[in-house]
This record gives sequence, C-alpha cells and structure tokens, in this order.
Amino acid sequence: MSENLKIDPYGFREYDARWLYNKSINKAGIENLGKGLGTQIKLHTKKKNPRVIVGHDYRSYSEEIKTSLKKGLISTGCNIEDIGLSLSPMVYFAQFNLEADAVAMVTASHNENGWTGVKMGIKKGLTHAPEEMKELKDITLNQKFSAGKGNEKKIKNFDQIYKDDLVSKNKIKKKIKAVVACGNGTAGIFAPDILRGIGCEVIELDCNLDWTFPKYNPNPEDLKMLHAISKEVKANNADIGFGFDGDGDRVGVIDNQGNEIFSDKIGLLIARSLSSVHKNSKFIVDVKSTGLYSKDKILLQNNCETIYWKTGHSHIKRKVNAEKALAGFEKSGHFFFNKPLGFGYDDGINSAIQVCHLLDKEDKKMSEIISELPNTYQTPTMAPFCKDEEKYKIVEQLVEQVKKFKENKITIDDQTITQVLTVNGVRFSFEDGSWGLIRASSNKPSLVIVAESPTSNERKKKIFDFIDVLLQKTGKIGDYDQKI
Repeated sequence: MSENLKIDPYGFREYDARWLYNKSINKAGIENLGKGLGTQIKLHTKKKNPRVIVGHDYRSYSEEIKTSLKKGLISTGCNIEDIGLSLSPMVYFAQFNLEADAVAMVTASHNENGWTGVKMGIKKGLTHAPEEMKELKDITLNQKFSAGKGNEKKIKNFDQIYKDDLVSKNKIKKKIKAVVACGNGTAGIFAPDILRGIGCEVIELDCNLDWTFPKYNPNPEDLKMLHAISKEVKANNADIGFGFDGDGDRVGVIDNQGNEIFSDKIGLLIARSLSSVHKNSKFIVDVKSTGLYSKDKILLQNNCETIYWKTGHSHIKRKVNAEKALAGFEKSGHFFFNKPLGFGYDDGINSAIQVCHLLDKEDKKMSEIISELPNTYQTPTMAPFCKDEEKYKIVEQLVEQVKKFKENKITIDDQTITQVLTVNGVRFSFEDGSWGLIRASSNKPSLVIVAESPTSNERKKKIFDFIDVLLQKTGKIGDYDQKI
C-alpha cells in the first residue's frame, strides 16, 4: 500500500480534514486516515473496541471513500455502526441516541465537487479541535497505528429516528409557507420532510439529489444560491426561504420580501427571542458576526452576555460547551443550540426550525421582525485565494500591520482604529462602530474577508478597499470567490 499512498499533509486542517480526491489523497491515504483516527479514538477512550458512528454525504465518490475509511478504522479494533447516507448533524445525533464513542462523517460540506473530507469527534457533541487534528496528523503521517480486530454493522432507517426526534419536539401552530432550497445536496431528503412535519407548507427548490450540483454549489453564503431562493420566495408569496449546505449543518435565510439576511443577524433575532424566556444567558458569536450583539438593548435588558470567539464550527461548539452558553451563532449559518433546545452541535434544520418558532411566536412578517434591528451595511463573506502553506504567515503579518495602524493613530477614511481583536486573525473596529476582518480560512486555501458599517454602504466599501490594498501588497493573493 505504501507505494501507492497519497495523502497531502495540508489536508489536516484546523478542525476537520479536506482534500481534493485523487489529486491530494487516494483510497490508500483514506485508509491510513482511518487507521490514524481509530488509533486516536482508542487512545482517548481507552477502549479495545470503541463504537464509531459513520455516515456519508451524497457525492459520487463519498461511499467508496467511506469504505476505505471504515477499513482503516476496523483494522485498529473499532466497531463501526454505519448509518448510511447522512447529514453531519444526523451523525452527531446518532452518537447521543446510540451512546457511541466517536463519529466520522465523510463529507466535503459546502466545498465544490472534487473535494472530500471527514468531520470527526470523540466527546459527544464536539468535533475535533486543532489539538486533536495535530495529534491525528502525527499519528497518520508517521503511521503510529495500533492493531486490533473490529467489526461493522449497518444501522437501518436511522434517518427516520433523526427526523422523528426533530419533528416531535417542534410542532408549530401558524401555517408558515417556506421555500426550502438544498442545492441538490444531501439535505434535500431531510429538510423538506422535517419542515412539513412541524407544520410548514413547503415549496421545494433543488431538493432532488444530484451530485453534479448543476445549478449552484449548496452553500448558504453563496450569492447565487441566495438569489435563487429570493426569486422563488417572491414568486410564491412565501413567508420565509431557507437554504441548506451540502451536509445540512448550516442554513441561510431569505425574508418574505426576498431580502437576503446574513445569518449573524438571524442569530441575533433568535437570541433576542430566547433571551426573554432564558434571562441571564450567554451567547457565543464568531468574529465574522455583526457588531450589533454587544450593544443590543434587548439582550442587555435580559442581562445576557455575548462573547465573540474564533470562527469555525468546532471552535464555537466547544466554546458554547465550555461557557454553558444557551446558543452560538456564526455568520456562515452554523447555529448551535444547547439544552433544552439541542445537543450543542450545529444542525441547519434545527436552526431553520428555531426561525419558524420565532415566526410562530411573533404576529409579524419576517421583514418586520428584521426591521426592528438597527440597520448596518455588511459585505458577504469573501474568500481571496492564498496558498495553504502561506496563508497563516500572511495573516500574522497583516495582524502586525493593523496593530501599527492603531498604535500610530493612522486614519482610514478619516477615522482611527479604536479596537483590535486577535482571537482569530484580526478584527479591527473604528470610532463609528464600523469594523473589518482578515483571517485564514480553516478548510480551504484562502483568506476570509468581511466588513460592516452602521453608517453607510460607502463606508463599508472604504474598509474593504483598505483591506484589499493590504492584501494585494503581499503579492500572495489570488482571485476572490466573490467580491463587492
């Protein structure tokens, strides 16, 4: 096997694993990844035959990758419980429901065709953090594998158990007409059924499974997907539009007028609603999210605290867990609901359900509810290309540059930087509440750029232009995936 082995070290990312299949990893590489993960699970659980939940998304190659991964896991002594075609949150739920020791979900999430990867975790509700990924990389690349004899069994009809769990807890009274878009990804066989089950009238958009993703990539931050949902909402006079990513752990929202609402603002609306029932709660939000959380009058009235934290589903769910927060929100559409609302992990369908509860509770249209928030001008998340082996160094350099701008009180569009947050890349804020963010992507060879202003579109654009000039001066930046 070693002659044929292909596994690019850069595929071990901050909190999951992502590769271009056959180009940067092959079946032998996936099998070794399984051996590495199995060894790690045994190390952490101290069990000879730990039970591992395994699932896969709907890509043409995902099932064969899962087969190689399972082979590696079994060779270390792991007992596999395969729940078949799945969403990532369905795999996480299965760990609780079946009382298993670990999970491994074969998915490239929202990445384009050609990508594959694995989301994995040992402690219930938590996926790998950078420390676990570093350990897994070391075990796998240096082939420090333990040997054992495991087995495999198929868990049939687990999709129904997952659906029933969400439906039974979340019935709504109001008839909500919802456009449900899945970009032909795996969520298409789950989201429409579940939302109908709680009481919604569902209009399906691109919910048939097609691994070629013929219209757009299933990514609720992708403007092409959001525009398609907006058009369908207006054509059907719908109350709400939902867009799900490829493995169903994220959601994007369109209001009844067809306006695209960035997910961090949806999170704030949900947090407001929850805070009236759950006073003194904590909420965790990522550094890409709107600055409105920290000064929100309703959250402050209900004595709630907001903590800004590192972007990334593993980072936020771990912080939610550590702080015993009620919920966490990411601008990308990952929402995390702790007990009594969820198990702490990100589930795009449960997030959509919480939006439905908000509409069910309020005698208002979604556009009216969103209008109650102070207006801000926000960019979409933009990702300029930057090599994996260079992106973190580039960001370190940019962090130092921004710090110097603050220290030397250099003005950008006639304003000085008042605050620099470096918990994840650099988020810098100005006197008027405007801010910009530069960080390295956790799962692709790119940087991540966001800007927001409470005053004007022009001001937002000035901040982006400032960031873009800094990036271009490095000489290490390629094309953006989308740009304002």
